[in-house]
Amino acid sequence: MSLTEKAAANAAAFAGINGCQTAYHVKEVICMSENQLTKTYTWRSLVALIVGTLGAGAAVGFLTQRDSSFYEELTKPVFAPPGWLFPIAWTLLYTAMAVSMWFVLREMGQDRFILLGLYIAQLAVNLLWPYLFFVQQALGLSFFWLLLLWMLAAIMLYQFFRESKVAGWLLVPYQLWLTFAAVLNFSIARLNP
Repeated sequence: MSLTEKAAANAAAFAGINGCQTAYHVKEVICMSENQLTKTYTWRSLVALIVGTLGAGAAVGFLTQRDSSFYEELTKPVFAPPGWLFPIAWTLLYTAMAVSMWFVLREMGQDRFILLGLYIAQLAVNLLWPYLFFVQQALGLSFFWLLLLWMLAAIMLYQFFRESKVAGWLLVPYQLWLTFAAVLNFSIARLNP
């Protein structure tokens, strides 16, 4: 234990604070119970993840909404849901994804920031799909892009399950929806050459 660590531990002991983690920065000694630290960190990160994920999805929806009439004009398979259902489904899925990431961050595992990077990467791929489908109207390319997203989401699902069962289960509806979306995208591409 270094001299600084001893000083921080002694200051905490002198203050009568037991069972706490100490953090020190130059001349300042800060002590907070592990429970308080985790509670503060996780609630803030939960709000940030939900707002960030929903905000990104809403921004993409706003930017591509003028091109969404394209979807209504397409020949669609009989199992295609109505266009109004997609924003509702994506709001629920984005929220579940954010909460899932929050559970992974709460685990405080060494890989949590790598998994956060995976989450951000698959979210970026996810958010680019509407541009390819609605704006560029590249039905074939958007299908292959969706397959890339499906693979990234499957990797994320597997890795999140390893960190937290709750996090993994929260991603199952997302993976199922992506499977359905891929079948739908493929069918639409075939019906609209």
